[in-house]
Amino acid sequence: MRTLVMKFGGASVSSTAQFIRIAQIIGERAKDFERLVVVVSAMGNTTDDLLKMAYEVNDSPPKRELDMLITVGERISCSLLAMALEKMGLAAISFTGSQSGVITSDKHNEARVIEVRPHRLFPHIDKGRVVVVAGFQGVSRQGEITTLGRGGSDTTAVALAVALGAERVEFFKDVPGIYAEDPKINPFAHLYKELTHEEALSIIKGSQHQVLHERSIIMAQKNGLSLHILCFKKGLEKEKSPGTFISGSLKRDRAPIYEEAQ
Repeated sequence: MRTLVMKFGGASVSSTAQFIRIAQIIGERAKDFERLVVVVSAMGNTTDDLLKMAYEVNDSPPKRELDMLITVGERISCSLLAMALEKMGLAAISFTGSQSGVITSDKHNEARVIEVRPHRLFPHIDKGRVVVVAGFQGVSRQGEITTLGRGGSDTTAVALAVALGAERVEFFKDVPGIYAEDPKINPFAHLYKELTHEEALSIIKGSQHQVLHERSIIMAQKNGLSLHILCFKKGLEKEKSPGTFISGSLKRDRAPIYEEAQ
């Protein structure tokens, strides 16, 4: 069965009204893919607001407690999206990163993915439910809640796609794809319609406006996973918004490669 992983960032979940639009986009993809997994970031400025509160309480908060606090944002998003999907008649269920089996190193605030054990997801995916996963977070071998650093939800999406053998990951962003320059500064910047992983990495590394988490591209490259960057605002008009496609050929004959050795 065809498997697709979709990822929606903070700009696309900036308000509760946006969850209905996301649900509509997912509903369209459900016509072509039997197995759908959706990764979401925290709403709008939620993470920044949580960090602000932390520093108001303690100007040097323990990193462990920061992880406990800021993972709340993604959990809010994934539960709200599951509710929106159910309202539309699409069976859905939400999971935290740890519940999804995202195992990480024990470095708080910047953990790296060691492996993914999506055992709890399979029964729901196989029943046709849309599985919604909180991005940016996982759990260490010691059972500690961890986060992957800024932009880490992109890496969560790639790690899950690799573990599930997905065809590709679709990233819905606030821009139509990867540009030669920041389109918010230069509206005439060139949009790349297709790139290799190597080309995408070189552009991302040299840009202050990182459309994708660099680590997500590196992991996708190691596993030959295709990535597609699309504009959230045009998510229901795919033919008018080609986005940027990063091509790959998934290496299904070998074990997944994550960020750190087990």
